[in-house]
Amino acid sequence: MELFLDLYGFLSVVLHAAELMARSVLLGSIAFLAFLAAPLAGRLPAGEGAMLLATARRAILWGGWLTLGAVLCSSGLGALALIGTLGLGAWQAAGAGFVLSALGVMACAAAALVLARGVARPWPLLVMGLLLLVAAVAGSHAMARTEDRLPMLAATFIHQAGAALWLGGLPAFLMALRLPWPPSAAQAVGARYSGLAVAGVLGIVAGVVGYYLGYVGSPEAIYGTAYGAMSATKSVLFAVLLLLGLANFLLLHRFAGDGAFLPRLRRFVECELIVGICVFGIAASLTSVPPGADLPDDRVSWAEIAERAVPRMPRFTSPSHADLGIPALQAQLDAQARENAERPQAFIPGEGFLPPRNAFDIAWSEYNHHMSGFVVLAVGLAALADATRRVALARHWPLLFMGLAAFLFARSDPEAWPMGDIGFFDSLRDPEVLQHKLLSLLVVVFAVSEWLVRLRGKRSAAAYVFPIAMALGGFLLLAHTHAIANVKEALLVELSHLPLGAAAVVASCARWLELRAGPGAAEARIARWVWPLCLVFISALLIFYREA
Repeated sequence: MELFLDLYGFLSVVLHAAELMARSVLLGSIAFLAFLAAPLAGRLPAGEGAMLLATARRAILWGGWLTLGAVLCSSGLGALALIGTLGLGAWQAAGAGFVLSALGVMACAAAALVLARGVARPWPLLVMGLLLLVAAVAGSHAMARTEDRLPMLAATFIHQAGAALWLGGLPAFLMALRLPWPPSAAQAVGARYSGLAVAGVLGIVAGVVGYYLGYVGSPEAIYGTAYGAMSATKSVLFAVLLLLGLANFLLLHRFAGDGAFLPRLRRFVECELIVGICVFGIAASLTSVPPGADLPDDRVSWAEIAERAVPRMPRFTSPSHADLGIPALQAQLDAQARENAERPQAFIPGEGFLPPRNAFDIAWSEYNHHMSGFVVLAVGLAALADATRRVALARHWPLLFMGLAAFLFARSDPEAWPMGDIGFFDSLRDPEVLQHKLLSLLVVVFAVSEWLVRLRGKRSAAAYVFPIAMALGGFLLLAHTHAIANVKEALLVELSHLPLGAAAVVASCARWLELRAGPGAAEARIARWVWPLCLVFISALLIFYREA
């Protein structure tokens, strides 16, 4: 139970993101059936209409089962946290508001699974979807508000409905685009889905306006609080989604004459899914921080952000490990307890206290970021050289990431093995350490796989490890937390990590598009340069990273 509570914050964000995605897919697939597949099936030839209806129902089944699993895990995690922290019994924990909301969502999801198999008309499913959304909103941030609860519930309902119409319907849309039918049928589906997407965008924007009024409240809270900064990053990725959606709209309505648009349309929808997953990740992270309107104090001023953003000469030397906060405190405790049989430990992961930090810890962290930045810069430049197809040696650029992975593994958490006294498995009780180790593992995985791809070609599934790992890395950066006692310092560090995560997501989409399009496509030729430039941008953020 203690280990579970140590990792609860990180696990809750991941599971809540999975719940948001699964729930949106279920609702979006129901809307796809009710407003697109059912009306359009009667206008298509019998065989094509039957395929479209079967695809929509299959998407509903997938969304329903995923919703049941994700909601069960997410609500079960929260109930276990209540039991472990407050000493409640199982029945008492089952009466918590979020548990009742989860039960309502699961009941509606189970009913949707039954209806998708046995009911011909889509309207009962649509009613069940609306009930599911009401149950989900009942467990949201808005329900906990003591003021303006009803307007915020309405904003949450509209926002989540919009996300379901657009992003949640993408899996069903992509499945429909892959059906073996003529391009004219695919164009008809796409044109009708454009209307759903536009309605979804309007719902999302309306919800954002409500969130700003209720949860942010002022321009200063956008950059001065974690909630505002994460919301701004979410808006940036939303803008990327809009650009992809615009590209799809133009393909459907202007360039759909000969059917050559269809493969390109599928590729853009796949990129929308990648970005959408990371947007849901940020949305889940937002539920773990207090709204900016509730934090009138301890905000970061614009002057403080500007001062921190001024470039400074990178650190080329590292402080001594013995001068860091935890080793220094441990040496002091050892000196005071030489005659005791039991050696006191300066820091115990999971004990609930923040680790001691001093100026040397800040210098250590800055040095880590700066050296990592130079490695990423070398990778980006080598990848750009490889894109020219004129530098044969440049194709081995993924191997540079192996050195970065070893560097991060050894130095990211100096209090833990191999540099510190805390054992490897004990250190994983700290969510920040766990996220660092996961990032190091991701670097190794996509470095090895991408190097093999550069040697053997892009014909195997291993080629997709790189964009998937980049997307996962972006997700972890966007959901990353830092154990810093000073609220302002924690936010200033977060402000540097959010653009790193967003750039990783863009790089992931560019690499995915390059692979899916093939070397001859116009978008592949552009994407081949975009993702290395993203790496160069990431390197600049790391090289000029500051904590003081």
